[in-house]
Amino acid sequence: MKKLLFRSCIELTNHRLTSAALRNFSRSKMSKPLVKPFARTFQLNDAEMKRPLHDYGHLHDLFIRELKAGTRPIDQQTHSLVSPVDGIMAQHGDLSEGTVFHVKGQDYNIEEMLGSQQAAEPYFNGHYFILYLSPSHYHRIHCPVDGIIKRQWQLGGRSYPVNALGLRYGKRPLSRNYRVITELDINGKRLAIVKVGAMNINTIELTHNGEHLHKGDEMAYFSFGSTVVLVCENGLITDSDIVEDTEVRVGETIALLK
Repeated sequence: MKKLLFRSCIELTNHRLTSAALRNFSRSKMSKPLVKPFARTFQLNDAEMKRPLHDYGHLHDLFIRELKAGTRPIDQQTHSLVSPVDGIMAQHGDLSEGTVFHVKGQDYNIEEMLGSQQAAEPYFNGHYFILYLSPSHYHRIHCPVDGIIKRQWQLGGRSYPVNALGLRYGKRPLSRNYRVITELDINGKRLAIVKVGAMNINTIELTHNGEHLHKGDEMAYFSFGSTVVLVCENGLITDSDIVEDTEVRVGETIALLK
């Protein structure tokens, strides 16, 4: 019951009024007594947090926590593509025109994900990675590779769950949820970093400045539950051998650039 309550506060529900109430509570001082129980319940490692646990004023403050410098070493190989988040590698595979994403029994179309046929075309015959973040995970997003921002856009209005049940039974959550897409140019090849918001609260906060991003730079953070999808243009990476349903951390290699 305790874990369900805490999860509701940071993943929210599919009802707007309930979501708003939980959002307001999690950002208020009233939720401060739950900070330590939340950390214990989800086994957060307070030794890696930038601030001591007692310094977090409410649950949301803890949820978007920063980590101490050096806590997430970034693989410095020139040709490595690293994980942008702490999370579960839910799925990855090759892309083709048509039905490409297979998530918990549902199929998702890349045109829906990126918003148009024009945006999707460069990624046909490429590769994708889907990373799911649970309440226990660090919720800041880092750049997976050196690159230059080609463009950045937002899609979606109403949001649906992006937890395991939401992915399976929701109304095409990855394509319809609010999302912020950052498209990078990497030596002439494209990488789309799709940050998918959760439930009814569209909260993806961008933190980067300028158009040049280096591997490991912080890009954004999720205020509430979240999923990240990486979409790679054909020829950007070699085939990845990372195992699905395994946990990855920011900075760990998930594929190699060609």
